[in-house]
Amino acid sequence: MRDLRTLSRSQVLVSPSLLAADFGRAAEQVAEAAAAGADMLHLDVMDGHLVPNLSFGGPVIKSLRKSSDLLFDVHLMITDPLKYAESFVKAGADHITFHVECDNDPAAVIAECRRLGVTVGMSLRPGTPASAILPYLDRIDLVLVMTVEPGFGGQSFMADQMPKVAEFKREIRKRGLNVRLEVDGGVDERTVTTCAAHGADLVVAGTAVFGHKEGMQVAISRLHAATPSLDSAL
Repeated sequence: MRDLRTLSRSQVLVSPSLLAADFGRAAEQVAEAAAAGADMLHLDVMDGHLVPNLSFGGPVIKSLRKSSDLLFDVHLMITDPLKYAESFVKAGADHITFHVECDNDPAAVIAECRRLGVTVGMSLRPGTPASAILPYLDRIDLVLVMTVEPGFGGQSFMADQMPKVAEFKREIRKRGLNVRLEVDGGVDERTVTTCAAHGADLVVAGTAVFGHKEGMQVAISRLHAATPSLDSAL
């Protein structure tokens, strides 16, 4: 099992989103992303209920797991993560992030992920305040701030979510927690600087990696170049 908690904090980490890959050659593209320096692979699981789209499920993850050693960062955009977490871990997930807006008790989902032996994160929509997750902050390993409305790739970055990122960063530092702060939505080599300046240390990038005109290695190296803010005044 690959462990999110052991990864470097010296630079912004990059988790390319499979949604932006060519599914006809997904394994090949994932291998190319790994060779280009990707730190993990972001896998968005959508159920058509919590978000208005369907993506893929466990069988796709299980198939990719056979050919990839990347840490699988599985984002469950589903209403019932408590029911399905075990199946995704068995398929090859190393980390599970679920939404605070889901139908389950967050404490129960966190406990189930711990039982399954994976790290756990919580995410929230742009319209949900940070206060919805703060009571659980000392029980999780990651916070994922959505900078687009979840459900579809290729949307524009919502800069108005940066105060929320900074709020989480301040609270993580205040409590002395080893919690990753991830941003997902419209992240590219331009917007990553804004994310890092507000405290993000992990970004999800889809088209900015898989669709970069100069190739994945250039794309990932430019994302890696952003430095997470160490400014305690954030």
